[in-house]
Amino acid sequence: MNQNFKMTSLLTYTFKNLPSTSKWALRFCVRPLSSSSQLQAAAASQTKSKKTLAKPNIRNIVVVDGVRIPFLLSGTSYKDLMPHDLARAALLGLLHQTSVPKDVVDYIVFGTVIQEVKTSNVAREAALGAGFSDKTPAHTVTMACISSNQAMTTAVGLIASGQCDVVVAGGVELMSDVPIRHSRKMRKMMLDLNKAKTLAQRLSVISKFRLNFLSPELPAVSEFSTSETMGHSADRLAAAFAISREEQDEYALRSHSLAKRAQDEGLLSDIVPFKVPGRDTVTQDNGIRPSSLDQMAKLKPAFIKPYGTVTAANSSFLTDGASAVLIMAEEKALAMGYKPKAYLRDFMYVSQDPKDQLLLGPTYATPKVLEKAGLTMNDIDAFEFHEAFSGQILANLKAMDSDWFAQNYMGRKAKVGSPPLEKFNNWGGSLSLGHPFGATGCRLVMAAANRLRKEGGQYGLVAACAAGGQVGHRSLIGASRKLFS
Repeated sequence: MNQNFKMTSLLTYTFKNLPSTSKWALRFCVRPLSSSSQLQAAAASQTKSKKTLAKPNIRNIVVVDGVRIPFLLSGTSYKDLMPHDLARAALLGLLHQTSVPKDVVDYIVFGTVIQEVKTSNVAREAALGAGFSDKTPAHTVTMACISSNQAMTTAVGLIASGQCDVVVAGGVELMSDVPIRHSRKMRKMMLDLNKAKTLAQRLSVISKFRLNFLSPELPAVSEFSTSETMGHSADRLAAAFAISREEQDEYALRSHSLAKRAQDEGLLSDIVPFKVPGRDTVTQDNGIRPSSLDQMAKLKPAFIKPYGTVTAANSSFLTDGASAVLIMAEEKALAMGYKPKAYLRDFMYVSQDPKDQLLLGPTYATPKVLEKAGLTMNDIDAFEFHEAFSGQILANLKAMDSDWFAQNYMGRKAKVGSPPLEKFNNWGGSLSLGHPFGATGCRLVMAAANRLRKEGGQYGLVAACAAGGQVGHRSLIGASRKLFS
């Protein structure tokens, strides 16, 4: 047994519920991405559904429009701002794009992951900063990388229940300035010092000070429940599904190339310019970097060293950004003269093992939301998957295309099938456009909606994994044409 095979075995050993690496590799053999028939076309046996997804006695809910400020590499033009500044810019961009009167908006909900202590309810602070009435309620949700997905489905619930007619949902993340805390011992000492009433009491507290109290607490990058970073999990997942470094680099290059083409052709129409105070106006994403496979191959593993396959080139990067979507009851939108971009037809959340299946949420959620809607994979015209890592995407595509995985891990008789690449993330994805944790969900939904309109499709499917393994999210998007309402 050679050294590389030994390391592959070590990488996959912690998949305690999976078969041995050798058996796994037999079922999921490594194939070049460009020649993988399973990833290139939908199952020929599937037929396209003509059914409508309108539900009797349930309000149709529509996306009127959505925007985002440019997604930027952390540490660049947004580095001196605060999260509510970015969220405010997205709200102002949405108001300008849609001309919706502020007093018509019934509710605002935003998603975020790493909260700024000063603005824990960033939705409220951003709304006030954007000029919304102080009578307009706003709250903030957090659900890891699908926080803005949760914001949107919260909006759907508010409208479906009759609580609201018009809701703005969005998300924001500022990774340039994450909260760094004093150590727990230092915090305790400072609190005790604040409570001390006499000089003797203060001196007693200060006498307990040690230099190691000054060591800061950085935001956790590992999963709380498993103590493993998502990058480590992606590395192990790629090894378990026998996905090579070359396949991962090839997929990452595809993402950047498609994003560059979309940028050059003006397809990323959800972007609104943002005049950064003290800086120039930002008009486009700055993380798109088409390279070459030779250059990508020179990078060293980022997580499991020295034999891991996940690198900076085939991983999403730390990003600053914000997004916002205007969601309405259909009758309200039409009464106001809007031509909605899409219907929000259905959604699904699932949870799975955070240790060994952290990034497989899309595989588990896909068949459930399709069956709920009475559709098949072949009915979907635009797929928008969150790209945390190339290996994560390719592992999900392989799992979705495996009868064996469906039978042994999902309790299903047959696979759901994998999306054909010609319909998959056609304008780039998180690997290239960036991934501000709390804002990506809205980008995915607007990409699906805009693609349906541009490409003449009927249904779009949005999918994302999230930290904690607790959630895999799917949203079913319907094209906004009277034929499908």
